[in-house]
Amino acid sequence: MGRLVARRALFAVPALLVVTFGVFAVAAASPFDPVRAYGGTAVLGADQETLDRLRANLGAGEPFAARWWRWLTQAVTGELGDSGVMRQPVTEVIGERLVWSALLCAVAFGVAVLAGTAAGVLAARRPGSWTDRAVTSLAYTLEAAPVFWTALLAVWLFALQLDLLPAGGLTDTASEHVSPGQVLSHVVLPAGVLALSQLPWFTLYVRQGVGDALAEDPVRGARARGLSERTVLLGHALRSGLLPVLTLIGSRVPELITGALLVETVFSWPGIAAATVEAATSVDFPLLAALTTLATVAVLAGNLLADLLYGLTDPRVELNRL
Repeated sequence: MGRLVARRALFAVPALLVVTFGVFAVAAASPFDPVRAYGGTAVLGADQETLDRLRANLGAGEPFAARWWRWLTQAVTGELGDSGVMRQPVTEVIGERLVWSALLCAVAFGVAVLAGTAAGVLAARRPGSWTDRAVTSLAYTLEAAPVFWTALLAVWLFALQLDLLPAGGLTDTASEHVSPGQVLSHVVLPAGVLALSQLPWFTLYVRQGVGDALAEDPVRGARARGLSERTVLLGHALRSGLLPVLTLIGSRVPELITGALLVETVFSWPGIAAATVEAATSVDFPLLAALTTLATVAVLAGNLLADLLYGLTDPRVELNRL
């Protein structure tokens, strides 16, 4: 296990270098002007000398490669620079918002895995039955539905029509403090919508895996020994059928992050979505590079976690060969 983690850590270094360099290159080619984004309406009537001085102070006049190298050398020491659009250090911007994005993703991912596993097992018990067709049809429908459309539909139904849940935000409008009760009520809709976007994949994978396991000889032997259907399903077929799902965990992380950005925007959730959008449109190099690095690390960590779980669960797999 230690060798696998070490190899993946070494692989992550060039991957992060390429990703961050690409961020600075793409941002440099962007039509957005960081000086005008930083100054806002205050620079509309400014003369060229003032704009040039402000551009020099922001470092926007340097080649993107020089800006990337300066940011990289500072990031190695833990200094991520200051966000021009947020008017605060990048570490503070991420620190204030990351916890809420992590909470949203963790709740949604946990619900998707548990609900998808239960639905997949339910469908795999009797292939071709009415239950199987209903579950798979619903899964394919949810898979085709854009997450922002599902989010808007959820707001219309549960917040506007039924008035059961708040439409957005982290706390109530008149509240001055963040309480666990308010966070719990406000996270239900965004986490539920994000979970629905991931649910079809786990449902279909579990259904296929458990269905194949039920047709294998060991499971048939367990039935022949007189074991109950519950024991055969949960003790034998489910364990074997969940192995392909473990590899799915890492592959779903990029889409989970993308879906979280859309969900946070619709529900005004105070995560990193707003910071990401503002950093991109304002060409905020330090913040944009830090957020992209954070997303890349999350994807690499998800793939590593999937391989570790697969190797620890399946005795036929040797971690040193992954």
